[in-house]
Amino acid sequence: MEENLYPNGAEVYAKTNPEVKLVVRRYAKRVYYCTEPGKPTQSDKVFYERELMVR
Repeated sequence: MEENLYPNGAEVYAKTNPEVKLVVRRYAKRVYYCTEPGKPTQSDKVFYERELMVR
């Protein structure tokens, strides 16, 4: 069973761009697929857990 730190729907920030809010859309195979709120047509941004943080 995979355990993820950030559940689907969690608000997170990329460590490399902390001013942009992201929402976890999906977690699969140790990768987080995130989107920016208000930009649903934009493609997913992909991160490993170590690249994300919460405020």
